Amino acid sequence: MLNAIRRKLFGGKETIFVTVEEQYSDLVEMLLREVDFDLERILSPDHDKTDEYLSRFSGFNTENIEHLAEIISEIGFSRSDKNAVRYLEKALLLYDICNLRSKIYSLERETKIAAIKRAM
Repeated sequence: MLNAIRRKLFGGKETIFVTVEEQYSDLVEMLLREVDFDLERILSPDHDKTDEYLSRFSGFNTENIEHLAEIISEIGFSRSDKNAVRYLEKALLLYDICNLRSKIYSLERETKIAAIKRAM
């Protein structure tokens, strides 16, 4: 489902979103409607509560958390305002959660982490 949301927001010929703000608004709405997931709660500055909130959703395994991190980082990369760092920091936190939960090293994940750090 996260892949479908990602494709709808950031790719494909049918992308009709004009601004980053509209993309974000649609993402928040889709997550709430489809899986009762509150993205605003994840993006709150309280990093300690992020993993706790994710644990409430049985479908949020490491792979899905990584997809969410990709979506949030893409929003961060596409913004040019002060909020860009907020998204990139949260994406890093989500990747850290993936690294803690997964026993398998992911070179792809580490490459994404490095790209975010360079952008900050």
